[in-house]
Amino acid sequence: MTKPNVVIIYCDDLGYGDLGCYGSDVIRTPHLDALAQDGVRFTDWYSNSPVCSPSRAALLTGLYPAKAGVSHILGGKRGTGGLKKETKTLAERLKGAGYRTALYGKWHLGSADDAKPNARGFDDYFGFHAGCIDYYSHIFYWGVPNVNPVHDLWSNREEVWRDGEYMTHIITDKSVDFIERGSEQPFFLYAAYNAPHYPMHAPEKYMKRYSHLPTDRKLMAAMISAVDDGVGDIVAALKRAGVYDNTIIFFSSDNGPSSESRNFLDGTEDVYYGGSAGIFRGHKASLFEGGIREPAILVYPKAIPSAQVCGEAGMMADILPTVLEFAGLPAPAAGEIDGTSVVKMATEGAATPHGQIFWEYGSQLAVREGKWKLVLGGKLDFNRTQPDEIHLSDLEADPGERVNLKDQYPDIASRLEQDVRRWYAELGQQA
Repeated sequence: MTKPNVVIIYCDDLGYGDLGCYGSDVIRTPHLDALAQDGVRFTDWYSNSPVCSPSRAALLTGLYPAKAGVSHILGGKRGTGGLKKETKTLAERLKGAGYRTALYGKWHLGSADDAKPNARGFDDYFGFHAGCIDYYSHIFYWGVPNVNPVHDLWSNREEVWRDGEYMTHIITDKSVDFIERGSEQPFFLYAAYNAPHYPMHAPEKYMKRYSHLPTDRKLMAAMISAVDDGVGDIVAALKRAGVYDNTIIFFSSDNGPSSESRNFLDGTEDVYYGGSAGIFRGHKASLFEGGIREPAILVYPKAIPSAQVCGEAGMMADILPTVLEFAGLPAPAAGEIDGTSVVKMATEGAATPHGQIFWEYGSQLAVREGKWKLVLGGKLDFNRTQPDEIHLSDLEADPGERVNLKDQYPDIASRLEQDVRRWYAELGQQA
């Protein structure tokens, strides 16, 4: 039996409310909407972190970020210097099973020689190591004037220059070329778009498409439309190659929309509202739903029924075991990863395999159990706070987490707080 190909398409700072199939009445995403019709669209899918690097670590390793070596453990015990050497990425696992592997776009999981993509299972790499770059010059200049700008574009281990070329288009073109090269080997393609992460850049044709919108929303819509066209090109390449039906495709984003003033790099302190989390509270860096609940689409025409909408909870760390199960490859040993396969959830309508899902970020902790969600020390983004140190929500009745039920259900709040603090203490020992 031919093993399935695997394509992961990952956005950066994409809000839950900024795709057509997730309710946007402004941004047109026909290719992603069509992709969702070919498989299952998740309504309760979570990033394992509200920021970039830890989310990507969980996606690629199946582990909670701190266990993978990339986290913001309280007290700063661990930074973002790269994945632990003993962890195994999905690329490493698939490469060992005979797959050819490629990553195009954002890495953000270490820039030391032994931490770069080619050292972590990717045969071919074209992209950047840092958290963001200028879309046309490919220069990392966040932190100016306190840091020196640095050019950050690489073809495998060699620095290259593609001045004036829009990064979203480069990622798409590289992805399409990888598919069209063909091989008897199955492949794993990780198309890691940096859009719509700041700085806010988009080609004129997309800006004209949304000329009726305010500048912040116009830029966001234009950047997302460029990604949507890229998804359409990748899907078309799979179909031309005759491999679409035997390809697992997962589309999502690392965290919720950014409200950072530096989206415009203009030095102001104004909050940026170009991206939308839909009905959810919070933005990037928040453990409220707006920071961690993500659009997520899973397609595998051979096995996953089309036109599904799934309201069961899943998380990024589930993708690794899900792919391995679909590919007929051995599951990781018990306790080796934190994710759980959602194959039955996607193919048979089964319930979530998770009794509880946990999060940690900075001074925040959170846990979801069924309809209950507890947030400790919750913030709305990197800087904005809110008054409730303990916030309990019933996500079925109040998905926007507007009503705090901790006084109405003190026993539930107390039990969930004990659970998440126990998890966090154990996590700190394992990190």
